[in-house]
Amino acid sequence: MFDKLSASVGIDLGTANSLVYVKGKGIILREPSVVAVEKNTGEILAIGEEAQKMIGRTPENIIAIRPLKEGVISDFDMTEEMIRHFLNKAIGKALIFRPRVMICIPAEITDVQRRSVQVAAEQAGAKRVDLIEEPLAAAIGAGLPVGEAVGNMVVDIGGGTCDVAVISLGGIVTSESLSVAGNTFDNDISTYIKRVHRLIIGERTAEEVKIKIGAAYVGARNLNMEIRGRDMIMGMPKNITVETEEIAKAVNESINKVISCIRRVLDKTPPELSADILDRGIVLTGGGSLLYGLDEVIRRETGGIPTIIAEDPLSCVAIGTGKALEEKKSTASKIYSWIFF
Repeated sequence: MFDKLSASVGIDLGTANSLVYVKGKGIILREPSVVAVEKNTGEILAIGEEAQKMIGRTPENIIAIRPLKEGVISDFDMTEEMIRHFLNKAIGKALIFRPRVMICIPAEITDVQRRSVQVAAEQAGAKRVDLIEEPLAAAIGAGLPVGEAVGNMVVDIGGGTCDVAVISLGGIVTSESLSVAGNTFDNDISTYIKRVHRLIIGERTAEEVKIKIGAAYVGARNLNMEIRGRDMIMGMPKNITVETEEIAKAVNESINKVISCIRRVLDKTPPELSADILDRGIVLTGGGSLLYGLDEVIRRETGGIPTIIAEDPLSCVAIGTGKALEEKKSTASKIYSWIFF
C-alpha cells in the first residue's frame, strides 16, 4: 500500500549533471545541474536543461549557477530548489506520502557536508534521506560483486570529482577523492587555447573539443577541429583549428594527478586485495572516463593492470544508487513482515 502511495527515488546529484532513478521505472531523468537566476530579484527562471541553454548567452541581469562544486553543495538554497524540481519532474505531486530518497555523495567529504545534502533534500520534499558513497554506487551500477570477499577497484570520474576506491564485502576498504575531473579537463582546454592561440572560448565549446578530438596522451589519435571564439587582442570573433596533440598536452597535468591518486590508493590496499585487482582489473565510470585513451594510459602507468570502461559509465552511479535503494527497502520490508505478521 505504501509503495503505491509514495515513491523511492535515487539521485546522482552531480556537479555537471544529475540523474534520477525511480523504483520500478529505472533512470527517468538526466539534466544538467544548473539554475538560471535573475540577478537583482533572485527569482529562479529555469532549472536543468533550460538553464543549461542560457550559459554564455544570458544578459547581465541573468546568471547561470552551478550549485554544486567539486561534488559538494556550494549554494544551499539553489541546491534545494534544484532537488525539488527534479523530484517534481520525476514523480509529480500526486502521491500522498513524501518520497524516500537516496543520494550519492563523494567518498571523502565532511560530516557537515553530508548533513547539508540531507537537509537540502528533506526541505525539497523528501520524507527520509539516505546517503551512499559515489564509488560504491558506481561499483554496484557497473555490476561488480561488491558483496563478495574480493577486491574491486573503481575509478569514478564525474564532472567535479574523481573518486578512487577499493571495495570488498559491501564496503569501501580504502579510498581517495580528487577535485580533478571532467570540468577540470574542460578548463585545461580553455586555458591552453587562451594562452597559445589568444582565443577565448566558452565551457560548452571546450567540452565539445574534449569529446570530439580530445585524448588522454599524445599519440592516442590524430584529429583536428575548427572552433570559434573571441580574439583576445582584437576583440572580434575568430575561427582557428586545433589538433588532438594540443588537447592531450593541455590535459596532461590533470591526467597525471588522476594517475597519482590511483597509485596512492593502490599503495594503501591490503596485499590480498591488491592481488584481486591485478586479476580483475580497474573499472572506470563517470563521464570523465570517456576521454579517449584514458583507460590505456592508466593501464600503462599502473604496471599493466587491466583497465576497463564500464558498459554505461554515465549511468553507473545512478543505477547503483537505485539498486542500493531497492535492496535496502526490500530488506526493511522483510524485517517489518517478520515482526508484525
